[in-house]
Amino acid sequence: MLLSGGLDSATALALAIRDGFECHALSVNYGQRHQAELDAARRVADALGATDHRVFRLDLQTFGGSALTDSSIAVPTDGVAKAIPITYVPARNTILLSLALAWAEVLNADAVVIGANAVDYSGYPDCRPEYLQAFEKMANLATRSAVEGRALSILSPLVSMSKAQIILAGIEAGVDFALTVSCYQADQLGAACGVCDACRIRRAGFVAAAVTDPTRYIPR
Repeated sequence: MLLSGGLDSATALALAIRDGFECHALSVNYGQRHQAELDAARRVADALGATDHRVFRLDLQTFGGSALTDSSIAVPTDGVAKAIPITYVPARNTILLSLALAWAEVLNADAVVIGANAVDYSGYPDCRPEYLQAFEKMANLATRSAVEGRALSILSPLVSMSKAQIILAGIEAGVDFALTVSCYQADQLGAACGVCDACRIRRAGFVAAAVTDPTRYIPR
């Protein structure tokens, strides 16, 4: 289970546990702007009862190319863009899924779960259903376990849901969204900026779901 500490991955974890999966949660410290989301991932894994939670360290700052991995690039705060934004991290989901795939094979796991969403999101190409289907096909060509008859599924239970639907599903499955951090530039304590794409999409989701937003925002 890829667990970022955000709203979507927390809901995906809760749904997987509800459905009877033994969930080994993997978070990746890839050089993102803040550590608050990794702290949130630990809280979420503990609260929901993940079997295990590990943090893999990988420095994508070596390449940069994204506002999330290059401090010289500002995070956009003027509204959700129609084009793919500069917060897109090149090949991030391919890298994260590959790491999860490696651990899944060691664990003899049946599936890798990711909280990717292709409805209320920032247009990232590696969140699309066709990409996830292609990765699953690749995974079953590339691993010994699949070649020996143990196929692996890439599960993305939220991919076709709106943010409001994700929030309602998460609440039903027992997620405390106050534990999560979605902001691209949260402070050290996890308070959200309120103006980046992730904050705007998250806040709009709570409004659409008619649910009180428990997010802590930096005073402005």
